Formats: sequence, structure tokens, C-alpha cells
Amino acid sequence: MTRFALTVEFDGRPFMGWQRQTHGATVQAALEDAVFAVTGETVAVHGAGRTDAGVHGRAMRAHVDIEKAIAPFRLMEALNARLRPAPVAVLACEVVAEDWHARFSCIGRAYEYVIVNRRAPLTVEAGLAWQVPQPLDAEAMAEAARALVGLHDFTTFRSAHCQSASPVKTLDRLEVVRRGDRVTIEAAARSFLHHQVRSMVGCLALVGMGRWAVGDVAAALAAKDRAKLGLNAPPDGLFFVEAVYPPPSSRA
Repeated sequence: MTRFALTVEFDGRPFMGWQRQTHGATVQAALEDAVFAVTGETVAVHGAGRTDAGVHGRAMRAHVDIEKAIAPFRLMEALNARLRPAPVAVLACEVVAEDWHARFSCIGRAYEYVIVNRRAPLTVEAGLAWQVPQPLDAEAMAEAARALVGLHDFTTFRSAHCQSASPVKTLDRLEVVRRGDRVTIEAAARSFLHHQVRSMVGCLALVGMGRWAVGDVAAALAAKDRAKLGLNAPPDGLFFVEAVYPPPSSRA
């Protein structure tokens, strides 16, 4: 049995999310079906995190155990051939230690949320960004974001369906950057609650629109009440961009 680590890119629009479900297509199921087609083995592909319906991945990390003798490059090529025409691609494939786990070995995750701030409708980026037609004050959004960084109870920014044992998380980074009509929110933490990033982005957008004051984000956080959430941003602009692991020498 060989454990392979995969780096996976996907367009989330046709999928119900990462995790296999009974009521629709998922990225995990697409990968598991591709492995079966290549090896004849029924496997479980484990991801570094879960994504909601419509959320995208630029570099999701995953692992799979395979009995068949196959080189990493050949496995990657074969999986990509079987995945077509689904919008899923294996960007890299390598052999890892049998105790390496895409989810449990991960010590950091990063997401990026893309807002296109213009009145004209999206064309090439339809479904890949959130179009906000009213002007956004990105500087005010960045100021409000600072209140969310650090160790907090994020109950307000947590989905009612979240399965995490605790709403307390440490947000390492939350940055707002404007480049032309593009406003990008970058978030990094060891782990996130269900809908946490989309909920934070939605409230920051309210600040940018002038519908919330900068201090309203801190007040919503302090309330620890989902009912105080102003807006949950759509999944379109959300991308899983990085999974961080300790170097091999420091693994237990």
C-alpha cells in the first residue's frame, strides 16, 4: 500500500462541495471514481478541508492509499485523463509517509475571497467572483477586519450546521487589498468554522458599502450570536488556496 499526496485544483460550480454526498456530484467523489477507473480499487480520498457547494480550490491537498504499483507522475496523468470533462485537475502527486494525513497533519489553511467591484455584469468571471455594484471602501473594510484577527469566539460567524466542537478559533490573518475594481480578502488560520470566511466577508462588505460602521464588525463578534450576522457572502468568490504542513524533519 502506497500513500500518495495530491494537490488538486477545481471549479466548484458543478459540485455540492468537496465531501462525497448522496444527493449530488462532489469533488471527492470525482477523484475516488477516477482512482477506481485507474486502479480498480475502491478508495477514500481525504482532503485538507471541506468546501461548500460552489466554492473553488486552487491547491487543495488530499491523500489516497493505493495498492497497485504505480509511479506518482503516471498516477497524476491517469487521474487527469479519467477526470475529464469534470473541472478537476491533479496538479501534483507525490509519495508520502504512511502516517501523513492531508487533514490531520495540516497546521494551517488559507482562503481567498474575490470581489469584483463594478456595475457591469461579470462575464468571464461569472461564478468565480462576487460582483458588488456599489462602491466599496476597501480601507474601511481593512480597518474592520483587524478586529477579527486573533483568538475569538466566532459564534456570530459560524453556520448553524457547523460540526466543530468549539466556536473558538485563532484567525492568523485577514487582509483586504484593492487592485483596480478587484477587492481581495485573504484569510489564514489553523482551521475555520463552517461558513466563517463567507460570513466575515459579508460583514466586511457591509462596512465597505457604508451600511455598517467599522465598529459594527467588532460588535457583531462580541455578540456571539448568529442572529447578529449582517450578511453571508455567496460562495462564488471563495477559493481554498493553501494547506500548510510541518517540514518532514519535524513530524512526530
